Amino acid sequence: MVPLSILDLAPIAEGRSAADALRESLQLARHAEALGYRRYWVAEHHNMDGVASSATAVLIGQIAAATTTLRVGSGGIMLPNHAPLTVAEQFGTLATLFPGRIDLGLGRAPGTDGPTMRALRRHLSSAMEDRFPEDVRELQTYLAPAREGQVVRAIPGQGTEVPIWILGSSLYGAQLAAAFGLPFAFASHFAPAQLMQALQLYREGYRPSPAQPRPQAMVGLNVVVADSDAEARRLYTSLQQRFLGMQRGQRGPLPRPVDCMDGLWSEGERLAVERMLAESLVGSPDTVRAALRETLARTGADELIVNCPVHDADARRHSYRLLAELNQA
Repeated sequence: MVPLSILDLAPIAEGRSAADALRESLQLARHAEALGYRRYWVAEHHNMDGVASSATAVLIGQIAAATTTLRVGSGGIMLPNHAPLTVAEQFGTLATLFPGRIDLGLGRAPGTDGPTMRALRRHLSSAMEDRFPEDVRELQTYLAPAREGQVVRAIPGQGTEVPIWILGSSLYGAQLAAAFGLPFAFASHFAPAQLMQALQLYREGYRPSPAQPRPQAMVGLNVVVADSDAEARRLYTSLQQRFLGMQRGQRGPLPRPVDCMDGLWSEGERLAVERMLAESLVGSPDTVRAALRETLARTGADELIVNCPVHDADARRHSYRLLAELNQA
């Protein structure tokens, strides 16, 4: 049995609204808590028709208030979009309201397009991403106990020591997390190519820190479980269509599933989508159980964080129930 967590982008499904998506996220969080999932993380994205988690800290607060024991956090906050003090105040407030239950996952990408990044009032330049290590260190100082003579403080925030995770889809995040002695989550649910190399670099280069004496690696997966392999594959076509749209520069609500993807994509598009979704487990409980064991044996992950973007909210909750049950068996 491996610790399981949930990654939620509050997907806006075709034919439904952002309000529906947010209500469904709250329902799913309560469902996840009852099933024994460890964490429930939401991710910052902007200007996307199919994603309702743009005000990430606000949604985290609502999910934490709707649950009692579940750890709730960001997977992640895109730090180039924000001043570190703002993030410290937001998550310091959350940690003060919900002590011992808040995680802060940090990403280096903007999570959006160029015009939207400018609208977020931050400069659009590689220099902002290059400041990521300095911004992480600055954020840590705001969440640490106040030092004598400290001029700028996060109130609430100082002394909360909210656990910080580094998120990454490349080798950079793995190396930074190792150097800083922080837990690391790899976004293999959409960028699997460097997963194994990133995990190796993280573990081999890890420098123990007081809060994290040993490396802790979390692996992101897409998982769709249904009562049969055929039904799981049908539900999975919503995610395949979404990634096909990304290949074509088209974004929109999460599509309804189709019986077959044949005719919807070219051979080149199919191969590209399959490369991006290579770390996906799809099928009946027996099929996914075997795939889960293979993934754990291959990666040695300390924890798995699971994305299940299916169109129907009931099918999504059912998938998470089946996954929890097969993991406990």
